[in-house]
Amino acid sequence: MDWQQVSRLMSMVGELSPGTVSLVGAGPGDSTLITLRGAVRVTQADVVLHDKLIGPELLGLVRPDAERIFVGKWPAHGSGSGGASAGPPGGVPWTQERINEAMVAHARAGRRVVRLKGGDPFVFGRGGEECEYLARHGVAFEVVPGITAAFGAPATAGIPLTHRGLSRSFTLVTGHADPGDGDGGSPLNFAALARMETIAIYMGVRTLDSNCRQLIDAGMKSSTPVAVIQWGTRCWQRTVIGDLATIAAKTAVAGIQPPALVLIGEVVRMRESIEWFERRPLHGQVIAVTRMRGQADSLAGELTSLGAEVIEAPTIALAPMVDYSAVDEALRHIGRYAWLVLTSANGVDATFGRLAAMGLDSRALAGVKIAAVGTATAARMAAYGIKPDLVPGEAVGEALAEALVAQGIAGQRVLLLRAEVARRVLNDALAAAGAACDDLAVYRTVCPEQLPEEFVRRFDRGEIGWITLTSPSSWYNLLSLLGPQRAGGLYNVKLASIGPVTTRAIRERGYAEAVEADPHDVAGLVAAIRGYVHARSGGAGSSESQSAGER
Repeated sequence: MDWQQVSRLMSMVGELSPGTVSLVGAGPGDSTLITLRGAVRVTQADVVLHDKLIGPELLGLVRPDAERIFVGKWPAHGSGSGGASAGPPGGVPWTQERINEAMVAHARAGRRVVRLKGGDPFVFGRGGEECEYLARHGVAFEVVPGITAAFGAPATAGIPLTHRGLSRSFTLVTGHADPGDGDGGSPLNFAALARMETIAIYMGVRTLDSNCRQLIDAGMKSSTPVAVIQWGTRCWQRTVIGDLATIAAKTAVAGIQPPALVLIGEVVRMRESIEWFERRPLHGQVIAVTRMRGQADSLAGELTSLGAEVIEAPTIALAPMVDYSAVDEALRHIGRYAWLVLTSANGVDATFGRLAAMGLDSRALAGVKIAAVGTATAARMAAYGIKPDLVPGEAVGEALAEALVAQGIAGQRVLLLRAEVARRVLNDALAAAGAACDDLAVYRTVCPEQLPEEFVRRFDRGEIGWITLTSPSSWYNLLSLLGPQRAGGLYNVKLASIGPVTTRAIRERGYAEAVEADPHDVAGLVAAIRGYVHARSGGAGSSESQSAGER
């Protein structure tokens, strides 16, 4: 990716002026479907007033010093999906008037305000009403469009809104009329709707049976295809297919609850040939990633692209060393060593961090050969302009030791920079081969104080299908953070190990891995999970995507 071009686009958005309200459409559910302008505005905000269906990734864009205010209405019985965030404290909803007043108050206080709304602000989002209120009170505002559910959900369900020979037009309607919405509870014009080619009905699950019967009574064929798409564009999306006569019963059997979009028309038949989203190999799989924050992105991105829902559960955090004097001395006199050996991406970052602290850069390493334990460590070196001289075929200490010994290191001096607590297999092998090894800690790992609330909630409800483990420490810390009673739930979760060392640690505590990566890196870990799911779903994608009523 050309980040310079991306940065240029971002700079073209410009700054949000103090005292201005930006009504931002967050898109249909998938956080990555927000527009570039919308994402930039969220990062610029001093206060964000957000609805209930906004993904946590978007809220994570809010600056730490900015204020996040939940202003959505949340039913006391919950949303019916584990993917949504919890409701407001005490379940107290915000009225529209209160939201309007809050926008004005924050803007008049000179704050940059973002009103973050699901979908598009002007499609059943009350964006027009909010703009009217801001205009009446002399508050400057802008509108950032978003992808509405009727555009996003059908796309991921494999259903085009228009298609040559099937539909040249479509209409968007709301499935229920609420007198509190200001339209007096006016019913839908079913006589007019029955003549439409494609109909997208928002908020239509609870009135699905009634709406279908009235469309049939108005003259629409009972055999007209219908799709109900729950949690459209999300990784736990489900789609039920039927027709006007059968869809209500099928939806009830499948247990579909709001939020869901109802799509009616001949275009629904296209799903059979162009469905893609729910056929992704890991669709419906819920996978927890225990890598530390800032390093989980590559693994999470690979899993998400294959359809999984990824939950962050970092069980390792980095901490600086108390004393770097030995490391700094070794780096300052790197010429005395024949080899510099780094065994993790964290070790690479810490090493170059010390070089920078001493006013040095990669040129200081010109006179020494460099070995990396695996491809991930080598890739991290590349970010600093370094290409390692040695990378073993297997990313474990034993393989690295064997490769180094094969280089003929007897009588040579080796600098090994790694974590404070590490296995001695590499050190011992080098010493046995006649090398003088300076084994120095350049960073240390610690156990976080607690697991993320979202992970614990989903784990307790039995909604976590997989947990990925990339080191023995990530496993030991997970057991410690869960505690003895809660850790029993791990027997109901599939554990994915990155390699034999981690696998041994899992087995030593009485558990068993479902898969082990081969090769022992992120790509191997993803491939192992994918292979497991494929084998148990008969090669037709994840088992969850085959639930009742979908096919």
